[in-house]
Amino acid sequence: MKDFFEAIASLFVDVLFAPFDMLKALELENWWAANFMSWIFIIIGFVAFVYWMIQLKGYAANNDDDKSISSHSYL
Repeated sequence: MKDFFEAIASLFVDVLFAPFDMLKALELENWWAANFMSWIFIIIGFVAFVYWMIQLKGYAANNDDDKSISSHSYL
């Protein structure tokens, strides 16, 4: 049973965490390259936010938004 858990530990440490070890070594040489994927996700989020704001502005300009105040029928 001990060998089973050691095999799981070896799988995670030697195989699955290898990319993180490479990033850890790269971070000491170049911080920007080590955080490349973070920058990509930030750019995607910023583009999505700008697109969302443009769509909201378009709906507000066309008065397509239902701004009537009403409560639920059960109230």
